Amino acid sequence: MSIADTFNDFLSNLAVDNADTISSRYGEITAALNKKFRDTESKTANSLQVGSYGRKTAIKGISDLDMLYIMPASKWDIYKDGGQSKLLRDAANAISSRYPTTLVKVDRLVVRVLYQNFHVEVQPVFQQADDSFKYPDTYNDGSWKITKPREEIAAMKEFDVQKNSNLRRLCKMARAWKNKHGVGMGGLLVDTLAHNFLNSTSYYDDKSYLYYDLMSRDFFGYLKDLPKQDYFAALGSGQRVSVKKQFQRKAKKAYNLCVKAIEAEGKTTQNSKWRKVYGRPFPSATETLAKSFMAEDGSQARNTEEFFEDQFAYDVRYNIKIDCEVTQDGFRPYFLTNALASRLRLKRDKSLRFFVTSDIPGEYTMFWKVLNRGPKAIKRDCIRGQLIPDRGKHTRTESTNFFGDHIVECVALQNGVVVATDRIVVPID
Repeated sequence: MSIADTFNDFLSNLAVDNADTISSRYGEITAALNKKFRDTESKTANSLQVGSYGRKTAIKGISDLDMLYIMPASKWDIYKDGGQSKLLRDAANAISSRYPTTLVKVDRLVVRVLYQNFHVEVQPVFQQADDSFKYPDTYNDGSWKITKPREEIAAMKEFDVQKNSNLRRLCKMARAWKNKHGVGMGGLLVDTLAHNFLNSTSYYDDKSYLYYDLMSRDFFGYLKDLPKQDYFAALGSGQRVSVKKQFQRKAKKAYNLCVKAIEAEGKTTQNSKWRKVYGRPFPSATETLAKSFMAEDGSQARNTEEFFEDQFAYDVRYNIKIDCEVTQDGFRPYFLTNALASRLRLKRDKSLRFFVTSDIPGEYTMFWKVLNRGPKAIKRDCIRGQLIPDRGKHTRTESTNFFGDHIVECVALQNGVVVATDRIVVPID
């Protein structure tokens, strides 16, 4: 299979697979708000799909959907003077009254409507003469702010045509990368960075799938060399898009992985190397997974590894970081990240307490995965790799039993969707 066919299949695997359900939910919410504020039953009028779904850059597993409900201009006098909280409460009550079994919450800026596996953030707005929108912010006694999603949607559409449909595809590929490597960035930042990259070069203006290996490499090369900054100007609107956490280090890793994948073109390892960049949505060279591992001495071990991607939808938006406290009787405790920075390997018979820090707002649940590697793991038939639910303390205790480069991963979930992920290597002598 050619590289063009492989990347074509990759993009197909990323396609949103619940569009009918999403459209139905948008329609239900719109009808509820129209009934409240306009006494109509329309499921389409006066609402606008925004965010990555509205820009058509969303991928399979999207969980954070956005919509604007355009309020009647005649209602402005009711809410204009300190009525931000009242507007959000009125919108929430309208949705709850029509769909009483649906969980509806008022947040600082939006009304959150929670469904299984995804939620919709509804923002009631007042349209301005220039097609921008005023939206309510309830922080510090309330204020009105401006958003310009139509400009962002129009810029995405226009620029995608100019770039031979490569912009939206690159945005989707970049989302697969951030989900695989736990890069906590919002969708508008992803789309803005992809836009800025393609705007910086004309090389891909007439290229397509056959060149997506090179486009991947050059995109991550562009990201890794960007100066660190707190925000970027959004495509179309020029509004500030915040950078939650600097992404250059992970982009550099992705760039190096792309280089290795390109060098492997035509070899049996080609697809597996691209999977290290983009994760399991990237096609495997073979759909048959090995049922066992073989060591050089003939020992065998069952392949018991499980994959988070097979059980959960991914929509990484936040950052989580694993560290580990290493202890042993008679020795001073230390952290694994410090040992890794000094290129030190662990000895056997140490106790490991893995824990996480994160910027995830609100509550979340976690799963862990401990994967043993090396000849000792094979000889003992102890590959492990099963998905283990956290017991509510966001910690995991293990021990250093035998040598090899072992891997510990974790995912954080909200409403059944992975919103952050991280992994750490545990090298044991």
